[in-house]
Amino acid sequence: MSQMTLSELNASSKNDFVAALANIFEYSPWIAEQAASFRPFADKTQRAAGLTAESNAEQNSAGLDRLSDAEYEAFERVNNAYRAKFGFPYIVCVRRQTRDSILRDFERRQSNDARTEMRRSIEEIFRIAALRLDQLVIADDRLKVHGRLSTHVLDNHNGKPASGIEITLTELSELGVSRVVTRAVTNSDGRTDAPLIGGRPVPIGRYELKFALGKYFAGRGIPMSDPPFLDEIPLRFAVSEPEGHLHVPLLVTPWSYATYRGS
Repeated sequence: MSQMTLSELNASSKNDFVAALANIFEYSPWIAEQAASFRPFADKTQRAAGLTAESNAEQNSAGLDRLSDAEYEAFERVNNAYRAKFGFPYIVCVRRQTRDSILRDFERRQSNDARTEMRRSIEEIFRIAALRLDQLVIADDRLKVHGRLSTHVLDNHNGKPASGIEITLTELSELGVSRVVTRAVTNSDGRTDAPLIGGRPVPIGRYELKFALGKYFAGRGIPMSDPPFLDEIPLRFAVSEPEGHLHVPLLVTPWSYATYRGS
C-alpha cells in the first residue's frame, strides 16, 4: 500500500483518485468516486467521507490467522451467535484490538438490540476507514488514530537512568499462545529509542513487560546473591484506550522495584 501526499491526491485524475482510495470503505469504490468531486481537500479531517487485502492484513496483525484450537472454537461460537441474532456480520476495527478483547467485544455487543448494533457497526467502519486513510495519505494534520506505549527505567541504587536493560513486551492471551510484540534495550536515558508501540493504535488487551534486572546489575559489578533476588521483573497491565499514551516506568534496585501509570 503506497502513500501519496494530499497535494498529489488533489492533483490526480479521477481514475487515479478512485484507485488509491477504493478500499478505504470495504468494497465501496462509489464512496471514493463521489468524494473525488469535492476536491481539492485542505486537510484529512475536512469531510467524513471474500475480504480485501486490507482486511486480511488487518486481521493478520491481530493474530487472527494464528488462532489456537480453543480460540478458533470460541470465535466460531460467538460469530455464529452474532449472525443468528442480527443477520449481518460482526464488524470491528481489528487494529485497535487483541484476540482476547475481540472475544469480549463479541459478548458485550451480543446483548444490543439490532438498531444499537447497526449504529455500533457503522462507528467501527469509520474507525477502519480513518486508519486506512491515514496509511494512504500524508498530510500535516494527521488523524488522531494513533496511540503510544512507552517505558523508562531508573536505577535508584546508583541514582541515574538504567541503560542496557533488556525489555520484552508480550501480548497475553487467555485461550491461545501469548505473543511477543517487541524486544528492546534501554538507552543512556533509561528509555527505548522508539516507543514500544507507536505510530498505530495500542490494541486493547493485557500485556506483560519483562525487564532483565539481574543481568543489568551483574554487569555493573553490584554484589548479588546467587541466584539474584530479583532476576527478571514481569509487570502485567492492561490497555483500554488505543489512541492514548500509556507510560509504564520502573524504579529499581537489586532488591526492590516500584512502578506506576504515567502518561
